[in-house]
Amino acid sequence: MPRSVEDLLTGFDCIADENAEILILGSMPGVASLNQQEYYAHPRNAFWKIMQALYEIPFDADYSQRLELLKRKKIALWDVAHQCVRSGSLDSNIKADSVQVNDFKALFEFSPNIKKVCFNGGKSADLYTRKVMKEEGVATLEMKYVQLPSTSPANARLTLEQKIIAWQQLRA
Repeated sequence: MPRSVEDLLTGFDCIADENAEILILGSMPGVASLNQQEYYAHPRNAFWKIMQALYEIPFDADYSQRLELLKRKKIALWDVAHQCVRSGSLDSNIKADSVQVNDFKALFEFSPNIKKVCFNGGKSADLYTRKVMKEEGVATLEMKYVQLPSTSPANARLTLEQKIIAWQQLRA
């Protein structure tokens, strides 16, 4: 866990299999997630409640079971940043020049059926556009990109119900 603002954070492995069709991307796991070593572990993060509403994945099920159910729904889960420097959990605190992106070329080779990339918030969309599409040259015309509202508790301008409605684009 970070000891100071200058600690380099390392994200999680991708949750995916070869049948994945949709990739949900965050920016970098927050402090609660890093501490628990689980995606979207903060108790007020809406991600798992949204997955329950859209895909009947119980938000209170065992973490490994939730991940397995995501895979069965052909959903992959990852973050744009493999490593970065950030104080706290806010995306706005990520030092842009410190971001080292994940290996998306390898992911798209492993999961060739991914045709939709959904961004959990604006920072992940921005990082992907600038660091992956432009710098790494990972872009395909067949891919559909959708920016969704952040599920973070810091995104308090939308209610859970509004987030669920917006996230229905995941299934479109």
